[in-house]
Amino acid sequence: MATFTLDDIRAAAEAKYGSTDIDLGDGDVLVMTNPLRLSKDKRKALESIQESADAEDADQGDVMREAIRLVAARGDMAEKFIAIAGDDLAILAAAFSTYTEGAQVGEASASQG
Repeated sequence: MATFTLDDIRAAAEAKYGSTDIDLGDGDVLVMTNPLRLSKDKRKALESIQESADAEDADQGDVMREAIRLVAARGDMAEKFIAIAGDDLAILAAAFSTYTEGAQVGEASASQG
């Protein structure tokens, strides 16, 4: 029978469900928490944000900024990233796409860093 330590389980969870990290330069990193590691309330809020993105009149930039703020481990890093991205929807979309692809259950990989 295989025996695992709690540290083994934690390491496996981090490898599979780790954060998506974006280096902002100057030593600053935007850490976006995997949905499975968010609180129940934040998971529900993220689901609601994702549903609102499907509305015809949704401002996609606003939706992505709201989602990034929600999943960011630190609000100041989310705001710094959002300020850097400005109104460039391509940057916001690329960051959000990277996050959602990395957060797919069963397909996530450990963040590099």
